[in-house]
Amino acid sequence: MTEFGDDVAVVTGAGSGIGRATAGLLHSRGARVVVADINGSSARDVAAELGGGSLAVEVDVSDGRSVKSMIDSAVEAFGRIDVLCNNAGFGMRGTVVTLQEAEWDRLMAVNVKGVFLCSKFAMPHLISSGRGRIVNTSSYTSSVGIADRAAYVASKGAISALTRAMALDHVADGVRVNAVAPGTVDSPYFAAMIAAADNPSALRDELASRSPMHRMGEPAEIAEAIAWLASTRSSFATGSLLVVDGGTSAW
Repeated sequence: MTEFGDDVAVVTGAGSGIGRATAGLLHSRGARVVVADINGSSARDVAAELGGGSLAVEVDVSDGRSVKSMIDSAVEAFGRIDVLCNNAGFGMRGTVVTLQEAEWDRLMAVNVKGVFLCSKFAMPHLISSGRGRIVNTSSYTSSVGIADRAAYVASKGAISALTRAMALDHVADGVRVNAVAPGTVDSPYFAAMIAAADNPSALRDELASRSPMHRMGEPAEIAEAIAWLASTRSSFATGSLLVVDGGTSAW
């Protein structure tokens, strides 16, 4: 498939999980892809797998200078930016009582400030494209909440709200802004959590039981949703939150 033609897509958090699957899918459908991740080695590995038409960039999305350098590198390499997938992020356990202030600040800096900074520096290029699209990775928890994840849930709620705000701010510029809200996905984050558990099998079953489908999602399934929002097939969608959670939020 070549539905993305010669579009240039920047994907953050592309070194693993959903970001990696998204970078691969967009590339397979014709896009030139900037594989951006805080882990430069992982970004380079993914870009090497993709081959021509890809560029690995090490980036800390919470740092404005690092983000600007990423955007400058993308434009220098490919001449334009048409798609931005704000996927970088992480989660942690904790309530407002148990979380440390530094933990809260770091999570917000990556999950929320990262979306702001990447969008800020990419926006002029997305406007120049004439067909700019942003897809943010939120979470089903932005709508329903989950216990012992106060900072993570708050950050994803902020991403969903920011998506709607940016959509209205830039609709006249021809830039569409949407978000995908995954459920629990079988990603390296949860794989590490399961491996470290006292009873890995029980934890895997617990995570799978969050969904009425009784399984975790796959990164490729979320990548398909992101690709749809990033494509012209979703041309009438902006400010939307596409929930892909196996029915979890319907419970």
